[in-house]
Amino acid sequence: MNKIYLNIYNNLIKLTRNKNLYNNNHQDTFYDRMIIFFFHLSFLLKTFKNIESKDDLQKFFDFCIKQLELSIREIGYGDATINKKMKDYINILFSIIDKLDKWELINDIEKKKILSKYINEDKDPEKYLIYFEKYSNFLAKNTFKNLSKDILSL
Repeated sequence: MNKIYLNIYNNLIKLTRNKNLYNNNHQDTFYDRMIIFFFHLSFLLKTFKNIESKDDLQKFFDFCIKQLELSIREIGYGDATINKKMKDYINILFSIIDKLDKWELINDIEKKKILSKYINEDKDPEKYLIYFEKYSNFLAKNTFKNLSKDILSL
């Protein structure tokens, strides 16, 4: 199962690195990419929470968090800083997961407010709304394990 998790994680990273998501921003930072990754991960968890076993999704979530920690270490932060950053990042992730829980029940204006809260203001929330609606539909048409196959684009 670890290979499947790695492949799904790598596909989420590939989607997160989509240059079109960063066109309007003069800076493409680790933090920007992390927030986009958190949205990808949150939509995935939301879509499959009632389909896949809680144990499998928890293991995948833990795998993603471990990969995030490794990425932060690669940047060069020390252990004390990593612990603080991880706590902050996990709080942001849980906040996004919470906001997306009722995504399909809220209107587009509220969805844009959610996106704008986390994604820098100079970015177009409409573009992100369209993108994540498309991504959500893509997830709904696939199985969790199917996401381990190469994703070229949405």
